[in-house]
Amino acid sequence: MEAVAMALSLALPWALGIAVLAALGWPGEPRGGAIAMRAGFGYVVGMILLTLWMRALSAAGIGFGRASIGLPLFAAAMLLSAWAMRNARLSMADFRNAVIALVRPSLKGWQRVAWIAVIVWLVVHFALMSAEIVWRPLYPWDAWVQWATKARVWYELGHIAPFVHADQWLAGTANGYFDASPDYPATMPLMQVWTCVALGRWDDSAMNWPWLAILISLTFAMYGAFRAEGIAPLTSLFGAYFLATLPLVDVHVALAGYADLPMGAVYGLAAVAFYRWSVHRDNRDAIVALFLALACPLIKNPGWIWALTIVPGVIVALLPRRGLRVVVAGFAVALLGVLAIARAQPTLLGYHLKLDFAPAWAQLVKSYYLMGNWNLLWYAVIVLMVLGWRRLWQPSLAPLAVVVAAGLLFLTVVFSFTTAAAWIADLTTANRASMHLAPLLVFVSILLWHRMTRDSVETAPAADSAPVSTSM
Repeated sequence: MEAVAMALSLALPWALGIAVLAALGWPGEPRGGAIAMRAGFGYVVGMILLTLWMRALSAAGIGFGRASIGLPLFAAAMLLSAWAMRNARLSMADFRNAVIALVRPSLKGWQRVAWIAVIVWLVVHFALMSAEIVWRPLYPWDAWVQWATKARVWYELGHIAPFVHADQWLAGTANGYFDASPDYPATMPLMQVWTCVALGRWDDSAMNWPWLAILISLTFAMYGAFRAEGIAPLTSLFGAYFLATLPLVDVHVALAGYADLPMGAVYGLAAVAFYRWSVHRDNRDAIVALFLALACPLIKNPGWIWALTIVPGVIVALLPRRGLRVVVAGFAVALLGVLAIARAQPTLLGYHLKLDFAPAWAQLVKSYYLMGNWNLLWYAVIVLMVLGWRRLWQPSLAPLAVVVAAGLLFLTVVFSFTTAAAWIADLTTANRASMHLAPLLVFVSILLWHRMTRDSVETAPAADSAPVSTSM
């Protein structure tokens, strides 16, 4: 029964998110990968909606329970699904065809063999990480001093209770609790609470299943997003596989409890939805992108900054001729503003800002290129950016390229002008902060690779056929 309860705890937010997206009619176009993209985005959207519902219950004085949390959301998922099916926005036939295409692809020869091999390896990969979650109790340091502390208290109380700083707690603040980071957002602790509520008991291993669900949903979402851009099925699968097997990403699933992987998932999918809007100008893409961008600060405090990095992309999309100049000027003003503010050495989002430019370049290079944290991601990013520089600034890709540039600029400021520069020495902070950008970097890299190979294939026949008369 516990296995069933655990499966249902994961299925509820997934079904809710899929139902909401189906009712919205998103993704709208009948292109390849639409089902995968809806399934991938669905869990992340549903996770956010579920935790918002838990916040509402707590504010209303209603205790957490299977009935108070699960039944209303299950009813909402069923009603939205029924409405979507009635309006031909959700079809079991499409789902069945997607499953058939997954296990019996229409590919031939070596491509079919490669497809099946990658699918099998992904299944084994996820199964091995499932075993890690089942066998290992809550392990990471930050997880049990500033994230799971909230989950444990809220689970036992049955509602959200305030966490305060040490001085307030020592002063005897009524109903206040204390941990290392009382200001951290509630979303991921609430997901842990929901998992334990569904299970019927506190379990510091089982409560970490949402991290694996996030990785699986990211894999589906990336595959679907690649297919929606016309990328071949096998290439799309390789791109999704590359993200799913990044070593540090997998560590954050096997040693679950940090909010960095969820932060990367929410921000990355927000950027993907924004890119779709910039290309297709579909309001439904804008709604999904805006919802996920606004959810970023609900995952981690720096989420406000990550959400704002999408704004330069919006400017370039709306002002294709002058947008890049406006954004470059904005970046310059922002840097000058940071330097001016740094003179006062304030503390922003937990980082102490200072004028000393002291990036730990050696440790960054070691983290990105010499250790096994990122596989070949950062090598691929550099090579593709150099070889595909002109294509990166074409009108269709420029908005997304600006978002990536804004994200990299944010990391540069954090690593160079804040106390985080000292934390890089332990080889943890740089990698965890970079994980927020990793899904987006994978998406941009595969997209750029597709543009480069497609253009080279299209150019060669055109050159060969140039002397041939076209008057037929």
